[in-house]
Amino acid sequence: MGVVLPVLFALLAAFSNALATVLQRRAALTVPRTRGFRPGLLLDLLRRPVWLGGMLAVVVAGVGQAAALATGPLSLVQPLFVLELPLALLLASLMTGSRLPRVLWLAVGSVVVGLGVALASAAPSGGTERVPLDRWVPALGACAGAAVLLAAAGLRRPVGKARAGCLGASTAVWFGLTAGLMKDSMRQLSAGGVVGFLTAWQTYGFAVAGLCAVLLLEHAMQGGPLVASQPALTLGDATVSLLLGVVLYREDLRMGWWVLPQLVGVVLIVMGVVTLARRGVDLGSGR
Repeated sequence: MGVVLPVLFALLAAFSNALATVLQRRAALTVPRTRGFRPGLLLDLLRRPVWLGGMLAVVVAGVGQAAALATGPLSLVQPLFVLELPLALLLASLMTGSRLPRVLWLAVGSVVVGLGVALASAAPSGGTERVPLDRWVPALGACAGAAVLLAAAGLRRPVGKARAGCLGASTAVWFGLTAGLMKDSMRQLSAGGVVGFLTAWQTYGFAVAGLCAVLLLEHAMQGGPLVASQPALTLGDATVSLLLGVVLYREDLRMGWWVLPQLVGVVLIVMGVVTLARRGVDLGSGR
């Protein structure tokens, strides 16, 4: 049960996030596009019931993610969220009544098989429960700096692939950081109860990082085609989370010849994600 439980919680969270993506994409396309960073975008979306439904799914996903991170390694849990894209496209096809062509089913299979091969060969395990502040400070600085630079680069560009890609990558960094902070706050909850959770800086850190991720996600969805934003978001989140798991939590990955099947798995994932984003159903309109 040491691996099964966090995997089940992560799969629940991935499904909920996929549903949220579909609903939020549909809502984002009903409000005027913006060329710059507009906090008022959130107020416009709050008046859309579809977007509120998406946010409810986000809450369910957050609970599932927190449970997964509390019971399993960060480097195991977060890569499973790669499944969000194929799940989102399958949900979108069901909602719009459209059929996925064979090439997309092959892409879904590529993502699933690649993820299975990569995680089975890496076998993430171990790690420390407590992350000292002297490891958190440089990690926070690096993540925040990278996210701000990517967002600034994206917002300076017109609507298109470059803008969407940069904003998607920035969102991915915030999501990865949110997961890292959430895992530490779950330790605080386990050790100190509700009081420990509410007095831990990590709790407010993941709340701020999560808010930044959600706000940037809406701009990334409006910033250009999914073929640019979704791979950056999906693959970036998994990469950042994997790095934080190894660097911050000292989680172990199998090395040596095991790296070869890991690379094969990663290649299959990338091929599948890019194909799904390029050829997939438009989550907003069903095209």
